[in-house]
Amino acid sequence: MDLKVVLGVCSLVVASVGYVPYINNVLRKRTKPHAYSWLVWAVLGLVGFGIQVQGKGGPGSWLLGLTVAATLFIFILSLLYGHKDIQIVDKVSLLFAGIAFVFWIATDQPLIAAVLITLVEAVGGFFPTFRKSYSNPYEETAFAYFTYATSICFSLLALEVYSLTNILYPGVVFFMNVSLFAFLLVRRSRVKPQ
Repeated sequence: MDLKVVLGVCSLVVASVGYVPYINNVLRKRTKPHAYSWLVWAVLGLVGFGIQVQGKGGPGSWLLGLTVAATLFIFILSLLYGHKDIQIVDKVSLLFAGIAFVFWIATDQPLIAAVLITLVEAVGGFFPTFRKSYSNPYEETAFAYFTYATSICFSLLALEVYSLTNILYPGVVFFMNVSLFAFLLVRRSRVKPQ
């Protein structure tokens, strides 16, 4: 079996290992996802997946395909069990995610679309979850962010074509997941569980 395929499958398995307890915790009302974060992540993931497929990412693009399905499902769960505290920055993030999606569809500029979704991810995609987690660090499943960051490492190694277009967005998503994981651990060390 091709090493790239093995690495692509590993990225899916590791991501699933994080998604399953996250979804379980949402259903048990232990984790309360922020609806806008998950909707923005779904839109950004869709654009990122399309860019990687267009850029011949091969098995390295599979993770973003799984991500789109999982984030849409968690978004639906967040409407039932999550936070819906919507701020202006959340609306702006969603607006820019939509603009990046339309830009990617309407033009043949995948690098510019990758830069746009990366900026939205870094500035606004994670912001609602960081904001919510500052006060409620136990309402997120920290393990899921750690496993997703790990799955990105496998995904990047599985890429068929290494280009800025294929690497930029997942690289920033890796950094944001590691940052949120560390942030949750620090906040939990300072805030007692309720």
